[in-house]
Amino acid sequence: MWKEDVIDLKLTKFFEVSARVLLSLLITAILLAILGGIIRTFYDMRLVVSHDFHEAFRTILVDVLTVLAVVEVLRTALAYFSEGRVKVTYIIDTVLVTVLTEIMAFWYRDMSWDKVAMVIALVLALAGVRVVAVRFSPRRIREEL
Repeated sequence: MWKEDVIDLKLTKFFEVSARVLLSLLITAILLAILGGIIRTFYDMRLVVSHDFHEAFRTILVDVLTVLAVVEVLRTALAYFSEGRVKVTYIIDTVLVTVLTEIMAFWYRDMSWDKVAMVIALVLALAGVRVVAVRFSPRRIREEL
């Protein structure tokens, strides 16, 4: 039995080290994506002088909000790296930022009311799930005990 425990311990250690190495690579890729998004945003600033203001600002706004969504993904990865688990609130925040990016893009398009209503329902559902996730988080439950 002792030999099986040693093997289990070695396997667990191997998986933990492997996960950390892969997560480090993922974090590096996310940081490069953020850098690329920032460069793209500055590159799109040229649209302000060469295109219609609304089109230029929509493009820049979507670029900025997309970078912020990737920052939320980075925050999720860093939380997993430090705590060993993914926080549901971080994932919900990421999805909310992404959906809000799409809502901002809706301002510049003609959208049917049913699509707008579905997006509003999605945002409200995500907000409700986020409230529940914060209210019933494992850390908060442990603190109450």
